[in-house]
Amino acid sequence: MNIAVIGAQWGDEGKGKIVDYLASETDVVVRFSGGANAGHTVVAENVTYKLHLIPSGIIYPGKQVVLGAGMVIDLEAMFEELSILEQQGVDTSGNVFISDRAHLVLPSYKERDKESDKTRKRPIGTTGRGIGITYARKAGREGIRVADLYDTEFYNGLPKEDKAFLDPFRERISPMVIDITDFLYNRLGERILLEGAQGTLLDIDHGTYPYVSSGCSIAAGASIGSGIGPKHIDRILGVFKAYSTRVGNGPFPSEFNDARDGSLCETVRELGREYGVTTGRPRRCGYLDLVALKYACRVNSFDSLVLTHIDVYDEFEEISACVGYEIDGKRVDRFPASIGSLNKVKPVLKSFPGWKSSLSDCRTYDELPENAKKYIAFIEEFTGTAMEIISVGYERRQTIVRKDQWTKS
Repeated sequence: MNIAVIGAQWGDEGKGKIVDYLASETDVVVRFSGGANAGHTVVAENVTYKLHLIPSGIIYPGKQVVLGAGMVIDLEAMFEELSILEQQGVDTSGNVFISDRAHLVLPSYKERDKESDKTRKRPIGTTGRGIGITYARKAGREGIRVADLYDTEFYNGLPKEDKAFLDPFRERISPMVIDITDFLYNRLGERILLEGAQGTLLDIDHGTYPYVSSGCSIAAGASIGSGIGPKHIDRILGVFKAYSTRVGNGPFPSEFNDARDGSLCETVRELGREYGVTTGRPRRCGYLDLVALKYACRVNSFDSLVLTHIDVYDEFEEISACVGYEIDGKRVDRFPASIGSLNKVKPVLKSFPGWKSSLSDCRTYDELPENAKKYIAFIEEFTGTAMEIISVGYERRQTIVRKDQWTKS
């Protein structure tokens, strides 16, 4: 059985924890998109692991992880990450594989990435990791893939500076390189977990273009970036937070407004530790946007939703969620493509009573306070999608599972 885990917002939803949790029962974890611009945090046995390129399942001993064909890989950053994991006691030897079709990030791309954003009419707010340039070169058929490192004629034709960077890595990654389609096809009888990066609203086609990442971060990308045909993906989970966050520029319809919401942004940011794993930048925060979440459910065909960070609201007397948009005085109940329209949105808010108690020790749905259950039930009804996993803290054990995800329904 194969499960895809997808971000249902603008990234940073808690996918790393959920992939780590599900990985205890999987055989292979495949990261299918993005690059070192991603940041997944895993807390296990009071140790915090910060992952950027390596799939979250690596923390479990003996689990095989794969950097997929849809990724763009900075080899220097990858080996730095592996070194840090080894220092933290994680044995990665023989368990990390790289698709021979994945594209490579070169040092010159990072500077070009930063300079390009400075000259844009509408700056994106890039992480400066060279991701956009690498994807652009891929689309322009000028990129360098892992397989190209071992094509003598191609490799000898590269600029000297590129070869100087790549030379030390050719032999080091050679044992890791695989034909990912063949590798995964031979494991279709096992349990494969497909790990997304970023989120639905940052997808190059279905996100808030042009303020998006350059890869495919919706469920369709799980097939594209792994080499598994869509018929072999059995279940799709959408991960979202009990509120919304965004990093960088771009529209954010439900963003907290100081004039309207006072210090709510700062409060949620501090309680939720809303600072970028990759950049350390403070994240923009806002109300849970149910219009956008319903859109994500439709774009991805989620089988179920995974709610994280609901514990951030433990001490709130009242919480609110965005249930509609007002644009130019008209009520809108769909997520528009137009950036101009999204920038004009006044969120239509619905309030819910808080539960004023800690959820951190809850281990079953029945243990949750009634008001928390009502909030969850409203989200399910609004989106038409069941909520089957609820995270009430950073630790693995702080996870409520209402349905076993590895059992075919």
